[in-house]
Amino acid sequence: MFSHGSESLIKQAREIQESELKKFYSRLIKLLQGKDLSHEAVDSLQRLHLILSANKFITKLSPELHGKVVSLLSSPSEQHQVLSSAVLRETLPPSGQELNNISEKINPLNSHAAALLLSQARSRTDLSSLCAQLLRSLESRQSEGPTHASTHTLPILNTILTHSPECLTDDHVTLLSKKLVDWLRYASITQGSGSSSSGFFTGPRSRQPAPIAELDGTVSGDFFTVLCVGQGFTDDQWMNVYSFSMLRHWLLTYHCVSNGNTTADTDDRSEVDGSVVSMVSATSSSSRLLPPKERLREKAFQYCQRLIEQSDRKAHKRTDVDLQKACLVEAVCMLDCVCVEDASLVYRAFPCIKALFGRLSSDLSFARVLLPIAQFYLNHGEMAAVDCDSVWKLVFDRFPAEMFNDNFLAHELLRFLRLNLESLQLRVQQYTQSFPNLLKLLAWNSPAMVDDFVDLLPSLVTTGTAVELLHTLLDLPCLSATLILQLRSTCMPISEPGGLMSLDAFRNPSFRGLFLFLLRAESGSGDTIERLSTLHDLLSEAVEWPRVVQCAQAVPVLLHIFFNTVVTVANEKLLSHLILVMLERSNLLLDIPEYITETHRVFSCHLLRLCKLHPCLVVDQSRELREFAGTIANVYNQEEIYTHVVWVLGEYLSVSYDSRCSVRLITSCFETLEAVLFEVTSSSTPLGAVCPAPRVITTLMSALAKLASRSHDLIPRVSLFLSKLRTVTRGGPVCWCSDEDDLVSIVTRGEELWSLLKAPGVAQSVLTPPPHVITPKWHRDTNLAMPLQLRALTNLTHSQ
Repeated sequence: MFSHGSESLIKQAREIQESELKKFYSRLIKLLQGKDLSHEAVDSLQRLHLILSANKFITKLSPELHGKVVSLLSSPSEQHQVLSSAVLRETLPPSGQELNNISEKINPLNSHAAALLLSQARSRTDLSSLCAQLLRSLESRQSEGPTHASTHTLPILNTILTHSPECLTDDHVTLLSKKLVDWLRYASITQGSGSSSSGFFTGPRSRQPAPIAELDGTVSGDFFTVLCVGQGFTDDQWMNVYSFSMLRHWLLTYHCVSNGNTTADTDDRSEVDGSVVSMVSATSSSSRLLPPKERLREKAFQYCQRLIEQSDRKAHKRTDVDLQKACLVEAVCMLDCVCVEDASLVYRAFPCIKALFGRLSSDLSFARVLLPIAQFYLNHGEMAAVDCDSVWKLVFDRFPAEMFNDNFLAHELLRFLRLNLESLQLRVQQYTQSFPNLLKLLAWNSPAMVDDFVDLLPSLVTTGTAVELLHTLLDLPCLSATLILQLRSTCMPISEPGGLMSLDAFRNPSFRGLFLFLLRAESGSGDTIERLSTLHDLLSEAVEWPRVVQCAQAVPVLLHIFFNTVVTVANEKLLSHLILVMLERSNLLLDIPEYITETHRVFSCHLLRLCKLHPCLVVDQSRELREFAGTIANVYNQEEIYTHVVWVLGEYLSVSYDSRCSVRLITSCFETLEAVLFEVTSSSTPLGAVCPAPRVITTLMSALAKLASRSHDLIPRVSLFLSKLRTVTRGGPVCWCSDEDDLVSIVTRGEELWSLLKAPGVAQSVLTPPPHVITPKWHRDTNLAMPLQLRALTNLTHSQ
């Protein structure tokens, strides 16, 4: 919100009249006539900016005023440059005045002017003209203009390359590649002018430029890089830094330029004065014979090798250590980039990369550097025929296990996995085996990581990992709590009481095996543990920890993805096993009510889907399904999944779905469900439980009716129960249903089923219609007469 004074000024700016505005323009033109601007002129420019920005419509200035403001972009005062560019951003150029005409008035071209021209470019032609002007400014010698005139050029060109690389022509690429070679490889090796430490009495000798130094303080014996230090830096050294910052982006995107006519000489020979001979490469003279793009690639390769060599020096400052790490990341990424473009460089780069990995792999503080090294091994390890096992052991074992609480590294690691998903699945066996370790990242920071695992989880589902992966997903809240206890145990001495029962259990050798299983690094040591209920009791106080609750909220989403994927890769034997896991684990979940409810809902949904796709699974697992449906406690504790198990038994236990479905099997299932229904409707609700939902009762009744319609000997037993049910409910309220409307619905459903069972043939057709009846949609089949008849009847009805 603006203050009252600010709102008043904005209101005045919006309500200014046209006549008053013209007078203001005339007075401002007079104020801008002189070479030096007065305070009144600066205040008037600020007021002009307020008027233009407060108006919702873009305004055009008069040509004379517009020219005066444009001329201020060339002012030596940065304040005037900033103010004039801010004013011009709120305006449109006058009609008939093209962007290149405006740019010709700006001399020299500074960063504010270039940014303004970039923002006002209306077409690709305008951008191409701006590129040409920027590149012309790079061609001029530094002595011909201000020393800082080129420093803004590369950031602007990089912006253009990011948003519209097509605006650059081949000539532009050739020229800029040449300039980048000069700045990267041939920057001066002496320090620039800086603050002198000699005191007031300084003579010509004390002002002699000193050579640049390395981070460890020794004099540099090679060409300048971003890891060289000094009291000050020359302009070409600053351009070296600018060039390195955009080099990888340039190498990745300069292939997208338009194919214009090229006139550049491919025999590029740098004309930079005072160039030095590289100690990294003894073939610099032969590299001059390369075309500009290839020569830039070669110089980038040498530059990165020099950075890797410099990173081995011991820096004196903490900030310099961080700079070394950042430059190593960029250097390794750039080496990977140039090796992708030119495979012949792989054999030259690998010894350097391999040595760097050997030096850094034991120090996890260099984890951000080790990930680009892993990317290099993934892209080129097969070609170079090198052993990558030590790299993948580090990435998939130590990183998640020891640095799961480093959020930045976690994001970098997951980004690496997502970008290389196909290659990892095909070439890295450790990837799918490491899901217990990778899921630690999700268990620690679920809200931030869940999107990544939505993409990664399908790649981890295989026939060999599916069962263990399902158990691991269900145990994620336990894993989250265990990671918290692991960190607390590390921070708090054993002698100091933790105050938490779960922390004492974590340190207790008797329960150590439970927690170690959750913290395992690889799959294959077992699907789950036997004492899950004991583990849940030990972690009972963790169910309210925010991190554990957030982790539990992410599990149902991942379960949906798991089941959607597993049906595409699993056979019927594996799917049968998964049904057993669902039945078993539905009662073995960490006691978070919302988590249990959502998990049961997911199980119910996918149980129906699995049985619909493979009805034979019901016969395969009929014993386990009957045992689950015959447990009275499940009626009250697991209503959602219990209802769906009963429905599946009543729907798919039929000869029409599986020829193995015998009368004996149908009778056995019928007797199980009959006993449960009789028990529920003839006894009071257990202490502490609520009345069973009407859906449970009606599903049991329907399942019994379906089974009886397939074995007519069972019909009298169902009919007897339904008639008794109607008689019992007429006597008033019952203990197993507290709501009168629900009771009416149950009785109504019972009467419908009882009426159907009076005609067994009709009952079977209605309750379990054959597939050929329910599958076709006759009203939609254009090959039949029914759609035509329906349309004719509709037309007759409408005409009346």
